Amino acid sequence: MAAPRSDHPAVSRRDQILRTAAVLFARHGYHGVSIAELGAAVGISGPGLYRHFPGKEALLAELLVDISERLLAGARALTDGSPREVVAALVDFQLAFALREPELIVVQDRDLDNLSEDDRRRVRRVQRTYVEIWVDALRGLHPTWGAEEARVAAHGAFGLLNSTPHSRPAPHDVADVLRRMALAALLPG
Repeated sequence: MAAPRSDHPAVSRRDQILRTAAVLFARHGYHGVSIAELGAAVGISGPGLYRHFPGKEALLAELLVDISERLLAGARALTDGSPREVVAALVDFQLAFALREPELIVVQDRDLDNLSEDDRRRVRRVQRTYVEIWVDALRGLHPTWGAEEARVAAHGAFGLLNSTPHSRPAPHDVADVLRRMALAALLPG
């Protein structure tokens, strides 16, 4: 007898650990979660986690490096079109991330300094490249803006869009409200 088909791909143990770690780190902080607690949450022994990650710091690094790289890759894929279309697509992309993975926003805000210096630099370098995609799009939309003004606007939009984990429970239409607010702030006219 064949196994039933599923529309959902199987989640690897490694991905399960990462997702669970993001939730636990967001809820309790990096230092508030032990390897044993993390292992118990995914149904393996704490030491069993070492088959997947060399340690808790490596797990945190993978979470924060991975999300930074995914955001950058996604933004790069959105750079074709008019500046208005690109800015709207970037807003939608950032908002979708913020609503889908709010725990990673909390972990980034609170626990970035728990990374090694090399990993922290890597995350920051990728994030700066992501911001510069926004800066380029915003300057295309606002030709009189300098790079610093566009950078401030981009960070302001991130603050608005990334506020979702701090405003739970959110109304059912939070995505629409945040999208309209971000676009009203960023788009001319």
